[in-house]
Amino acid sequence: MNLLSIKGLTKIGREAPLFTDVTLGLDEGQKAALIGKNGAGKSTLLNCVAGVLAPDAGSVVFNKEAGFSYLAQTPAFDGEDTIRAHIFKSDSPKLKIINEYQSLCVNLGNLNQAQAERYEALEKKMNDGDLWNYEAQISSILSTLGIHDLERKMKTLSGGMAKKVALAQVLVEDTKILLLDEPTNHLDIKTISWLEDYLRNTSRAVFMVTHDRYFLDSVCSDIYELERGRLTLYHGNYSEYLEKKEKEIEIAKNTDRRIESVLRFERDWLLRGPCARGTKAKARIQRDQQLIAHEKFQEDKGFTFETKETRLGGKILELHRLSKNYPKGFAFAGGNGTQAQDAAADNRLQAQEAPVLKDFSYTFSKGQKIGIYGNNGSGKTTLLNMIAGRLAPDSGNVVLGVNTHIAYYEQNPAFKDSSMTALEYIEEAAEWIELNDGRKLSAALFLNEFGFEGKIQHSPVSALSGGEKKRLYLVRLLISNPNFIILDEPTNDFDIWTMNILEDFLTQFKGCLLVVSHDRYFMDKVCDTLFILEDDGAVAGFVGKCSEYIELLKEREREAKLSQVQEAAPQNGSQSQDAAAPAKPKKLSFKEQKEFAALEADIEKLEARKAELEAALSSGESDFAKIRAWNDEYQTLSADLDAKYARWEELSARIIG
Repeated sequence: MNLLSIKGLTKIGREAPLFTDVTLGLDEGQKAALIGKNGAGKSTLLNCVAGVLAPDAGSVVFNKEAGFSYLAQTPAFDGEDTIRAHIFKSDSPKLKIINEYQSLCVNLGNLNQAQAERYEALEKKMNDGDLWNYEAQISSILSTLGIHDLERKMKTLSGGMAKKVALAQVLVEDTKILLLDEPTNHLDIKTISWLEDYLRNTSRAVFMVTHDRYFLDSVCSDIYELERGRLTLYHGNYSEYLEKKEKEIEIAKNTDRRIESVLRFERDWLLRGPCARGTKAKARIQRDQQLIAHEKFQEDKGFTFETKETRLGGKILELHRLSKNYPKGFAFAGGNGTQAQDAAADNRLQAQEAPVLKDFSYTFSKGQKIGIYGNNGSGKTTLLNMIAGRLAPDSGNVVLGVNTHIAYYEQNPAFKDSSMTALEYIEEAAEWIELNDGRKLSAALFLNEFGFEGKIQHSPVSALSGGEKKRLYLVRLLISNPNFIILDEPTNDFDIWTMNILEDFLTQFKGCLLVVSHDRYFMDKVCDTLFILEDDGAVAGFVGKCSEYIELLKEREREAKLSQVQEAAPQNGSQSQDAAAPAKPKKLSFKEQKEFAALEADIEKLEARKAELEAALSSGESDFAKIRAWNDEYQTLSADLDAKYARWEELSARIIG
């Protein structure tokens, strides 16, 4: 069933049409993504679909029975609203009933007569409308997102938590279409992984803008590319899009080459002055004119992040027993406070002093590229701010090498004067920039290299898109020739094209790199080691890719669930634990009985060793040779455990059955 129909949508940008004659449809259960370069008009198109902006031409028609929920890139909220008021701010009759019912449940023991009667009436509506399952789904979503205290004011939330609340508002609504603009921005990796599973499995249709390539691969069945004002549909996920795009480019290039070859021959024929009176000659001339008018394939002009690097000295950067706590009653500024405020944990800070970082020491070596992994509020940005000298630790100190030059890319860069043009902003730092190969480029030519061509150089910073502003900010940072780069969520608002180029630069960068990012693909590409920030303020090391660590976490969750099932099984059965023990199995041969008994003993030993390795990996050990050895053993042991658990489950099923 068709849920959304868009026909002839057109919107004029600051200099030219952003897009023209956009036509698409969205069917029930379809998962589609909109991709394109920064400034191409992706968010504008989504805003037009959601009714936030009026298009200059065209129509957007929703199925009357569908309804849609829209998550803006920067969600707006009333700071005085409670989380409950914000989440349930909906016209849905079902949500209104559930909201009122839950509100009364909070004070169930203190209801007056009128409230008690209202409670009974709502309970009947819950029964009659079969809303209990819907309420359970809402509770599950809120719990998974870490939203527990629904009476907190929105203005007290960090940026990450406010984004989770906005996401929750969209997901709990009783609609069949989700319109999502950069839904993964400001979320931690664990939450992104959950959202990925949710969107992949939901029956609701999804139309979203995102640059998260793992997310695109996992969730989407269709990719729409907005390029040079035109919309093109590619069936399949992101990997399939890349394959089709590559073939499309090759075909376009081959077509251009064939046309050029034909035109060379035809040019000679035309120069000989053929008689244009004959029908065949006229047709041939018309065909040649069509070939000449053929629009050639325009390949993207590539650019590279390249500046002159400064050599690192013997001492690079040392962290000596850094600790940081946030005091009781620490208040947030609704996501608009300092970086340190937004990085602090929402839940831990309400009751008591919270350790964000505890006694952390580390010595950086040349060429290290380290990612920082942790949930929202674990202290990732706080750690970066202390290393960069923006925030003082409660105890410990940071020792910077004499030749170490840090460039710190902040999560929310501030422009002192947004009326300056892009060119003026760069010229303020340097009018001439020296590159590694000895070349010197003017600020204007340097901006050209970074994709700021033509009129955009003379546009005020305030007129740039979010991604363009951040790319401009990054350009200015690189002009300072750093040898130690710190990046705090660099992938927010960057298009995939820019991210690919940034990844190439960082993989070849010879200095040190420290990265906080929720983008698993980006982290996998540029980092080979992780700092794991634990809830108690400890920092553990992990040698490996971010995706490998996520799989490790998932494996631990699977093992915990299996352990719970095993513990519950004897209580639910009619036999005692002794009777269910493998000493007297059913339907197994004698040889299988011995194997089953041996499996339990083996699993117990392996689990014990696994616990030892987990303790070692979480000990804060700074010798990465040891950490790598422990990690390798852990991976091998986990694979062995998987095989043994699979065999144990197979034999166990035959006992029960």
